[in-house]
Amino acid sequence: MMIKNKKEYIKEIITRLDILYPNAKISLNFKNPFELLIATILSAQCTDKRVNIVTKDLFKKYKTPLDFKNANIDELQKDIYSTGFYKNKAKNIKNLATVIVDHYDGKVPESMDILVKLPGIGRKTANVVLMNAFSFNTGVVVDTHMIRLSGRLGLIGKKLIKSKSALKIEIVLNKIVEKSSYLHFSDLIIAHGRATCIAQNPKCNECILKDICPKIGVKDTR
Repeated sequence: MMIKNKKEYIKEIITRLDILYPNAKISLNFKNPFELLIATILSAQCTDKRVNIVTKDLFKKYKTPLDFKNANIDELQKDIYSTGFYKNKAKNIKNLATVIVDHYDGKVPESMDILVKLPGIGRKTANVVLMNAFSFNTGVVVDTHMIRLSGRLGLIGKKLIKSKSALKIEIVLNKIVEKSSYLHFSDLIIAHGRATCIAQNPKCNECILKDICPKIGVKDTR
């Protein structure tokens, strides 16, 4: 199949992945923007499945930002221990809750510029929250799956693949993905990264994109 340009290529990728993942969406469980913020912080270097197990009890114990602000740090560490990096995550969550309570009336700011300045928040987390909780089209979510697949699919150059700079990759992807598709494209790529285009031994022969994917950096396929 001939692909004229990257924007057309992106549309074809979305069309095909829609067939496999018609209900692709964020897998973290949350009831409000603050819960999503906490869940996304916990998801760093941890599976969403594990995070959902932890937050099921966590959000019953700590119901508001004020509850997290007043939490005993040692107790909070124990509550989130199984998500990994629990000491740093607990520190960031408590500091984050404190800032939100003290400076934003207990509400998650609906601004990228503000969010990325909060404790433990980077652009990936900010994009996840702003798009899923507030329906803003802020930018493609660049996580490990997006970095890996955008490289293999040839959406980014070799220098970016090597650098693994989430910010630089997002800037490039935001230019070739339609703004209205930022969230949907992100959800589809993440779903495909988990199911087929896995880190080790990607299932290229089973992949719905196999005839259009240049398989950049993929040595062995099955």
